[in-house]
Amino acid sequence: MFMNKGGVSWLVVFLGNPGLKYNGTRHNAGFMAADAMEKKLGVKINRMRFRALTQTVDIGGQKVMLMKPQTYMNLSGDAVIQAVRFYKIPPERVIVVSDEIALPVGKMRIRTGGSAGGHNGLKSIIAQLGTDKFARIRLGVGAPPHPDYDMADWVLGAFKGQDAADMELLAKQTADAIECYITEGAQRAMNKFN
Repeated sequence: MFMNKGGVSWLVVFLGNPGLKYNGTRHNAGFMAADAMEKKLGVKINRMRFRALTQTVDIGGQKVMLMKPQTYMNLSGDAVIQAVRFYKIPPERVIVVSDEIALPVGKMRIRTGGSAGGHNGLKSIIAQLGTDKFARIRLGVGAPPHPDYDMADWVLGAFKGQDAADMELLAKQTADAIECYITEGAQRAMNKFN
């Protein structure tokens, strides 16, 4: 059994872009899940550390650092690697929550590894960790309405109407999925939430 003396044994990274203008955008689905996690656990992820807003919590007897990198999406790995090195957290105990255009709005996909799939935040984390063997919880934000649609405009656009309601529900489910992953394991979380 993995133990690091007195420190954090899991790192949960919620991907998004800092700043009010990105609130509620597709690319900030990870930050929405962080907000739901705060509500669920009655904490605030507000301590600046490792170029990220952080909070350490207990989940099922495990010490878990919740992290919202403040580096902008394409440099997310800079924040992650600092915490991983400081606490000596193995990659398989890192869970990254990100938006996913290949999934319909409101759908979740949990994986224990894999490629970045074109996601700049995941690319940055893979580059910094030197492996893709970390868990990711991908939150469906839907694909652009037509192939010519500018991808940056799409991911930086805000959720509206039913999509916004679906994302709020998905954020709450993500908080439950994270807890399940840490306390019951990857397989159980995938069976329950995929």
